[in-house]
Amino acid sequence: MEARADERILQTSPLRKLLGRPELGSVVGAIAVFVFFAFFADSFLRASSLSTVLYAASTIGIMAVPVALLMIGGEFDLSAGVMVTSSALVSSMFSYQMTANVWVGVGVSLLVTLAIGAFNGFMLTRTRLPSFIITLGTFLMLTGLNLGFTKLIDGTVSTKTIADMEGFPSARDVFASTLTIGGVGFKVTILWWLALVAVASWILLRTRAGNWIFAVGGNKDAARAVGVPVTRTKIGLYMGVAFGAWISGQHLLFSYDVVQSGEGVGNELIYIIAAVIGGCLITGGYGSAVGSAVGAFIFGMTSKGIVFAEWNPDWFKFFLGAMLLLATLLNAWVRKRAEAAK
Repeated sequence: MEARADERILQTSPLRKLLGRPELGSVVGAIAVFVFFAFFADSFLRASSLSTVLYAASTIGIMAVPVALLMIGGEFDLSAGVMVTSSALVSSMFSYQMTANVWVGVGVSLLVTLAIGAFNGFMLTRTRLPSFIITLGTFLMLTGLNLGFTKLIDGTVSTKTIADMEGFPSARDVFASTLTIGGVGFKVTILWWLALVAVASWILLRTRAGNWIFAVGGNKDAARAVGVPVTRTKIGLYMGVAFGAWISGQHLLFSYDVVQSGEGVGNELIYIIAAVIGGCLITGGYGSAVGSAVGAFIFGMTSKGIVFAEWNPDWFKFFLGAMLLLATLLNAWVRKRAEAAK
């Protein structure tokens, strides 16, 4: 009788590897969207237009990356959008009220924002309530705190200017500067975005923590049974979302100098959409950081491509919803083909 080969040492064909990639469907979708707007919008292929598209993608992508990791871990964060505003408000108001170097406010904002993320993770693991309920509560609390504290301290719904304070120019260089390459300006947020994608991909594919993330997203009880630190992993994922919110919040502050306390509401859905378009499953345990980046890029191309094509921007949400449905169906089809090819 012929011995059966050990499945662990069988080589996987390039086609199977390709079909097994979570971001395959989003890449196909991104190519289709690019070709579509390249055909219908004459200015879409200009270098300056590409810069605008990348900037729009980066502002979403910075948050989509940690949100994707959280979704791979099987959870959601509905407070992510307003947390960005909270981060900016803390930096601005602390710096202004304490007449301190703005970097002090930036540091305090980092600590406060990470604490919010830790709170979400702690409440989730302690109460065992769904992340939808926990983060919806945080969303409502932060929305009220953003407005209430801003009115209480500044007397209006927006912060006071800190542009003339010490440290503002250097902080603006880090979070909101423009790099000129070949005569075209590119926002520094693009570098932040790419760096987060690289770090997140390394964590998922090259570290033990990445295995933990996939494990708790697939089956947290089974993961706990084999020694995975489920509580620590989930708290860490929520703190990762908070870190992304801190970066986005500082960019918001140092781009416009003042912050409106009501901003950010609704953006959490866009971050989730970018992650889902990029191949993350709602049920957890599947996805990639690269896929979230492609999802954010699709968002940038669509939001700006409609403008370049001189169409009515009111149709943007329709296109976004259609892409979400198509991407989800395509991702499901690709995954079934990958499982059938094994």
